Amino acid sequence: MSKRKATVTRNTAETQITVTVNLDGTGKADISTGIGFFDHMLLEVAKHGFFDLEIQVKGDLEVDDHHTVEDTGIALGQAFAKALGGKEGIRRYGSAMIPMDECLALCALDLSGRPYLVFDAVIPSETLGSMHSEMVREFFYAFSYSCPMNLHLKLLYGTNSHHIVEVLFKAFARAMDAAVSTDPRIEGVLSTKGKL
Repeated sequence: MSKRKATVTRNTAETQITVTVNLDGTGKADISTGIGFFDHMLLEVAKHGFFDLEIQVKGDLEVDDHHTVEDTGIALGQAFAKALGGKEGIRRYGSAMIPMDECLALCALDLSGRPYLVFDAVIPSETLGSMHSEMVREFFYAFSYSCPMNLHLKLLYGTNSHHIVEVLFKAFARAMDAAVSTDPRIEGVLSTKGKL
């Protein structure tokens, strides 16, 4: 099977971003966004989704972390969409229920071509390192609208903010791995419409 790989560059007055994704990777990552905690979460996506990710970001962190996190979500979502191409042969749906210590999170998604996010999680801390906790939802919103996909994330329970966010990213990674995987039984795309 040929490698499903794509590179996206996004340059604005606020951020300069280059993202490369290989959907058929092994979890290798080279990530630098200027936000340590965010780098850690993106590394979880690579490792637990078995995606090779190269993400280099220069953002206006002197303002805050909003543009950097949101624009990275946009560029990464676009790179996944580009790597998926016409989505021929993919399973389309993915879900994962992942534990991490006292936390349990659910992610279910559909690479339908229709953007929608449901995010049901409360993060107690205002910040995680230098990343504002409200940016977690913004990242997933940006990704889901750029890929585009239905994305549902739910924290079933948990108390530690670091664990909560990490388990959400891990559940997302496992669900994405399932959705982008191929099935030889699928001819064309998995849709009665004939298009995704």
